[in-house]
Amino acid sequence: MTLSNFEDLPLWQKARELSKFVFKLTEEGQIFKDFRFRDQIRASAGSVADNIAEGFEREGNKEFIQFLFIAKGSCAETRSQSYRAFDNQYIDQEKLEELVDKTRDISTDISNFIKYLKNSGMKGKKYV
Repeated sequence: MTLSNFEDLPLWQKARELSKFVFKLTEEGQIFKDFRFRDQIRASAGSVADNIAEGFEREGNKEFIQFLFIAKGSCAETRSQSYRAFDNQYIDQEKLEELVDKTRDISTDISNFIKYLKNSGMKGKKYV
């Protein structure tokens, strides 16, 4: 796999969609009025895509993998916050399930990508 831009990564594109979904979900209602919580869930969702991008730009597999693990953690944080949003009646069951599905899907993709990178023998430009 040879990609020149993080924007070409399907994983980053999925993470970007998650961030857009969370932002839209938090634009109105009670969740919008809870500034701290709203900003926290937006930040964790955005962090997934941001860490994928930052790791990619480091141009070394070891650092990329490290940032993918951070992105995976942010994905779990967003999923946890989704349950909190549901528990506080900020979102309904349908939105909760959609968020949980999206975050689990991305988390699985991140894990699979980490395995791929570890087993690929690629080192990245930094270590060639």
